[in-house]
Amino acid sequence: MSTDYGTTYEKLNDKVGLKTILSYLYVCPTNKRKIMLLTDPEIESSLLISSDEGATYQKYRLNFYIQSLLFHPKQEDWILAYSQDQKLYSSAEFGRRWQLIQEGVVPNRFYWSVMGSNKEPDLVHLEARTVDGHSQYLTCRMQNCTEANRNKPFPGYIDPDSLIVQDDYVFVQLTSGGRPHYYVSYRRNAFAQMKLPKYALPKDMHVISTDENQVFAAVQEWNQNDTYNLYISDTRGVYFTLALENVQSSRGPEGNIMIDLYEVAGIKGMFLANKKIDNQVKTFITYNKGRDWRLLQAPDTDLRGDPVHCLLPYCSLHLHLKVSENPYTSGIIASRDTAPSIIVASGNIGSELSDSDISMFVSSDAGNTWRQIFEEEHSVLYLDQGGVLVAMKHTSLPIRHLWLSFDEGRSWSKYSFTSIPLFVDGVLGEPGEETLIMTVFGHFSHRSEWQLVKVDYKSIFDRRCAEEDYRPWQLHSQGEACIMGAKRIYKKRKSERKCMQGKYAGAMESEPCVCTEADFDCDYGYERHSNGQCLPAFWFNPSSLSKDCSLGQSYLNSTGYRKVVSNNCTDGVREQYTAKPQKCPGKAPRGLRIVTADGKLTAEQGHNVTLMVQLEEGDVQRTLIQVDFGDGIAVSYVNLSSMEDGIKHVYHNVGIFRVTVQVDNSLGSDSAVLYLHVTCPLEHVHLSLPFVTTKNKEVNATAVLWPSQVGTLTYVWWYGNNTEPLITLEGSISFRFTSEGMNTITVQVSAGNAILQDTKTIAVYGECLCACTPCRPQAQGRQCNCWQPEAARPLPREQRVVVEKELSRVWSPPLRVMWFTCTVMATRPGEHLSVCVLKVALLHSLT
Repeated sequence: MSTDYGTTYEKLNDKVGLKTILSYLYVCPTNKRKIMLLTDPEIESSLLISSDEGATYQKYRLNFYIQSLLFHPKQEDWILAYSQDQKLYSSAEFGRRWQLIQEGVVPNRFYWSVMGSNKEPDLVHLEARTVDGHSQYLTCRMQNCTEANRNKPFPGYIDPDSLIVQDDYVFVQLTSGGRPHYYVSYRRNAFAQMKLPKYALPKDMHVISTDENQVFAAVQEWNQNDTYNLYISDTRGVYFTLALENVQSSRGPEGNIMIDLYEVAGIKGMFLANKKIDNQVKTFITYNKGRDWRLLQAPDTDLRGDPVHCLLPYCSLHLHLKVSENPYTSGIIASRDTAPSIIVASGNIGSELSDSDISMFVSSDAGNTWRQIFEEEHSVLYLDQGGVLVAMKHTSLPIRHLWLSFDEGRSWSKYSFTSIPLFVDGVLGEPGEETLIMTVFGHFSHRSEWQLVKVDYKSIFDRRCAEEDYRPWQLHSQGEACIMGAKRIYKKRKSERKCMQGKYAGAMESEPCVCTEADFDCDYGYERHSNGQCLPAFWFNPSSLSKDCSLGQSYLNSTGYRKVVSNNCTDGVREQYTAKPQKCPGKAPRGLRIVTADGKLTAEQGHNVTLMVQLEEGDVQRTLIQVDFGDGIAVSYVNLSSMEDGIKHVYHNVGIFRVTVQVDNSLGSDSAVLYLHVTCPLEHVHLSLPFVTTKNKEVNATAVLWPSQVGTLTYVWWYGNNTEPLITLEGSISFRFTSEGMNTITVQVSAGNAILQDTKTIAVYGECLCACTPCRPQAQGRQCNCWQPEAARPLPREQRVVVEKELSRVWSPPLRVMWFTCTVMATRPGEHLSVCVLKVALLHSLT
């Protein structure tokens, strides 16, 4: 371990124990002096904690195995630990003591509170699984997460692995009717369903960013496979408009979805995206958060100074936009907040993006113009706040040279960093705003040990930059200086000055611009036409925006435009394009729906079912709602707001119930119906049929259930040698056997997700020659009718006890034998068979 940028190293074993095996190292993000080491869980489960930057360590044993840690963004001693058995623990003492928060927590779906959105800094957001496998969104305090103190901000269940807590927003997903529905909470207010254009049929969604009070989301439509559409929201994250279609996507090494979209660091509203057009992937750039996109202009000359003949839109520059997930290797595109105008990326010139003939390109004016800097892929690091660029070739061969640029990539100098060629495994720029130190690690041969090479560039500079070493540079887009409603002027070091950057690096001055139409995007439900105007789309009714307000209140009536979020323009057309407050009109109820909270059409007897009433349009504050549950119970509500958490009801009987809801106000009414299938778990199935029969005689088979009333069931029967089953909705069937022998009868009963079965064997004999009064051998041999039983009589007590004991081995509920009757039949001359039928009592029901 090194605390002086790799100049000297100390062995950790000398401080933590020679036999200690470490698996992970954590540094507290809010106090770099606090370090936590995890031991190998296969050897022991312990923590080693240092509060003096690794000088000393104290060991603490754990009674669980840590899989990951999450530090609080403000409180240095607060930590969440996720265990290998899916339990979440909290510590308020930097790991010295732990307390269980919740079991069954979904991996990577737990979050600390967000300052500003949550009042309690110790609030934890998490997604947990119930005992029956459902997921739900819970919140609680880190040191007081009992059942009584947990909150459920979203009513009902959510889709597994769908909770996202990011900045001011919380997102969940709920699939209903085979389609996913997405919900958002802004600043921890009530959840609202996210609204895409009505023609959109999403099957997947990824939140790209939530900064500056706006959601950027990638949505895959039903007809897309390897592309996503980009949508951008209003401030609340509810209403989304299309920003760019068919953005290329791919799968990462762990199966995660990767969208070809890159947000340029240091310049708000600037993105690069790879769009698929007629099976060709092209790179586009925007400076105003997706309102306008254009292709990248290719360099005028190549690396050798020869002219490049590339005419837009047939030919342009295309870039690879993937960012490395490995902290020790550079991605194929890079930018920094401290160097807002510099972008370095790999790509190619032509009609489309290619994986061959890749070169390295740099822009020092925020993507307006580009220069080719290398003909092969290189890793590029930013040092000294972008004042120094370091490039190292991507190759599987050993190298000993790297390249430096002090003028934003215009010229490069070659330097040797090792005397012996090194197989480079990674490069790490040391943290810090003004550092000029980097560490190269690799090996001299495939059998050699790891080598660390510290490269320090401080000696190149003899002084720090002063104010006169900088020049102003104005951000622009193809000459247009007003970007996102402001003119922004940055200070950049003059290319001929070789000095270490100081406090002036990246400094920026901003001046607001007068608002024009270019500062406004089309509002939700509006589309831009060829004349540039935003007009209502074919699927949108502008008056629908007033549906959520009541008579006497007011709402914002859209002009068809909304200012791009974070746009700083003033005056001009702002007043003309800004939504106007308007009194809410009274409206009759319309678009009423009633659904279950989990989207299912089934419920379990004796358990709560939550019903949600949804109304597309109507005066929600002055509306009478009547709900009839179909079981003789009905309730009434005076407004929809009192039903935001859903209506809970318990059904005490099984069956299919017709749930109706009626909504009335002074202007009209609407109604909706839901058929709800209420079931109870099926526990036992017993197949009842005779043990013996004769050919061509009708046999009755009955499936006896416990409990007897479980709702609608499906019966699947196999009998004889038939491989094709008979499917019925009734629990009894009749059939005949046409040949002698032993036959197996099986019934399967399907009740919801449960399937139970029972199997019995029946003996089939030929036509009976004679049947006599049972249990009277002296009467055998006479001609008489078949199946003539003697009168039923009680079974003696000692025999009854034996029979009941044998029956208990195959039937779990208690049985009581009531009476019996026997029949003797002659199957062949000289052969007789005695069949006895028992009448038993099953609990309180006779079978």
